[in-house]
Amino acid sequence: MSSNPVAETVASLMPRAKEELTELVAFRSVADFDQFPRSESEGAARWVADALAAEGFEDVALLDTPDGTQSVYGFLPGPAGAKTVLLYAHYDVQPPLDEAAWTTPPFELTERDGRWYGRGAADCKGGLVMHLLALRALKANGGVPVHVKVIAEGSEEMGTGGLERYAEEHPGLLKADTIVIGDAGNFRAGLPTVTSTLRGMTMVRVQVDTLAGNLHSGQFGGAAPDALAALIRVLDSLRAEDGSTTVEGLSGDAAWEGLRYEEGQFRQDAKVLDGVELIGSGTVADRIWARPAVTVLGIDCPPVVGATPSVQASARALISLRVPPGVDAGAATKLLQAHLEAHTPWGARLSTEQIGEGQPFRADTTSPAYQAMAAAMAVAYPGQEMQYAGQGGSIPLCNTLAALYPRAEILLIGLSEPEAQIHAVNESVSPEELERLSVAEALFLRNYAAS
Repeated sequence: MSSNPVAETVASLMPRAKEELTELVAFRSVADFDQFPRSESEGAARWVADALAAEGFEDVALLDTPDGTQSVYGFLPGPAGAKTVLLYAHYDVQPPLDEAAWTTPPFELTERDGRWYGRGAADCKGGLVMHLLALRALKANGGVPVHVKVIAEGSEEMGTGGLERYAEEHPGLLKADTIVIGDAGNFRAGLPTVTSTLRGMTMVRVQVDTLAGNLHSGQFGGAAPDALAALIRVLDSLRAEDGSTTVEGLSGDAAWEGLRYEEGQFRQDAKVLDGVELIGSGTVADRIWARPAVTVLGIDCPPVVGATPSVQASARALISLRVPPGVDAGAATKLLQAHLEAHTPWGARLSTEQIGEGQPFRADTTSPAYQAMAAAMAVAYPGQEMQYAGQGGSIPLCNTLAALYPRAEILLIGLSEPEAQIHAVNESVSPEELERLSVAEALFLRNYAAS
């Protein structure tokens, strides 16, 4: 990184950043209170609130959101007449999955092979530390030139929409000229990237019923309609022979214009087993950023262990449909439900229930904020030009904020590059990425103030 005062300050703050991330990662802040203590999430929220207060933020508050979790808010005033920038991250994390599968304990930040391992290190407790580093670097080098609002969400990973509903009920709270969502990541470590599109999502629970109760497969099998077999046929109808998603009425041929994603690199990032083919058609970027993608998340049916020779009377599945930019998630849900009904065999009874939805997002990359970020990243990553990538996942808050503040510019950056393995075991963050992105955010705030 080229020498400049902001970069030097951030470098000097990295030991403190590691200490703070260690403290934050130690909170088992999974917003599923049937599995994890509410006190862990509340402790993490208080940590964030205390950190903001220590940096001179005003109006620091723990916001009780409608889903029963807390988001943390604070306001740092800048010069009179300055622009306002909202910095977002979330302190809740995904469950650790199988803790025994972690090389080191998931809630103990551990340095190994040049990376810091722990649940939330990249997604997204590291994003909170990134915001703090950027602001501290500016305060040490002439001051923060904009008004800053920080919002740290407490249930992003659960998708329960608490902060979205709270923002809608308090529309002035998060109003800003530009919003920086610190919950994305570089396309790969060392390549500065902004995420310009997000796919939306709908989740649908489907149930198939064929009989009043299970029947002996020897006595009735061959004529009695099997609900599990019917469900399998319904689910199979959602994919073409090459694995492409085929929901009738939903276009699946859009093309991604921008950063290329080589198949070999994708296979490595996704850890595809040798000899197993990728699914779908078009480029990898087309498939994961610009087109719909259906995934069967789970099936309710008898497990293999303990199964009896029975014809099944009922079976259920949970289906996720990722919705590309330009498609309304509500309309996609209706198409998915109609497709399922149309492909149910044997006159079986099918019922569907939508249990979650998030709209896709597309940013205006021609805005002054993007120009300011491109200039900042060119300094933080010498010799590298800022790239534009999509993201297959959903951040529903982006659309809520875009609807509430249609003139606001929204940028997505963050620490979740492929090696971070977010949501998986052995999640980690690159301290070099944390350092460079903190410098980039600080310089962005300075550039944007002058634009």
